[in-house]
Amino acid sequence: MALHSAVANASNPSSKLIFAPGGTSSNAQADQYTKGALERTNLLPSPFDQFNQWFTLARTSKVHQPETVTLSTCHLPTGSVSARMVYLKELDTRGFVIYSNWLTSRKSHDVRSNSQAALTFWWHEQERQVRVEGQCERMTTEESQVYYDTRIRGSRLGAWASEQSSVLKEEEGGREVLERRVRDVEDRFEGQESIPVPEFWGGLRVVPRMVEFWQGRESRLHDRFKYEWEEGEKEGGWRIERLSP
Repeated sequence: MALHSAVANASNPSSKLIFAPGGTSSNAQADQYTKGALERTNLLPSPFDQFNQWFTLARTSKVHQPETVTLSTCHLPTGSVSARMVYLKELDTRGFVIYSNWLTSRKSHDVRSNSQAALTFWWHEQERQVRVEGQCERMTTEESQVYYDTRIRGSRLGAWASEQSSVLKEEEGGREVLERRVRDVEDRFEGQESIPVPEFWGGLRVVPRMVEFWQGRESRLHDRFKYEWEEGEKEGGWRIERLSP
């Protein structure tokens, strides 16, 4: 089968909109990673403790918004994959927690059909990334309310007002439709400081079966270690292995 015409003539440089960008330097080659190394002896037995250690260091080292993470989901039976940037809001001994709309959003449709998801953190300033793969589980309304109460009032009202990922038709007013919904919610909760979390909104915990810690190295010979959960006769445990870069 012939490739799409936009890429069919890949040998012609004029058909390439981007080719081998050199990062932020003036060098035509990709930037080299030189800020650290990672050895097996550096790792803690639990990936949760290891992540907490790295995350704490990222915060104290002024990494920009280290809680930013890519959440990737896959819809079944189509197999179509989607990804978006979200914020990590909690880490507990079961997994990594993000919050969102779970009624209309693309991710909600994906997770209802396929509970497997992946997270990817990238901390440029430290040349590190962390990858997480695992099963999703919804948090309870009571658990979600605790975090919801920490949000500014506008964000709490916005969670009620936005039918996330639904089309705002321009012929019906576009953004004005959203702003009208926000005004309606403001009227509904006027004078009320305590606002209940919407039943369609809340926390999603990714319970990992695999967590990878990645430290950039020169010549793309990165240090990579994978924690993988193994079931045991009485209780499971984490197996740690070094991966090829």
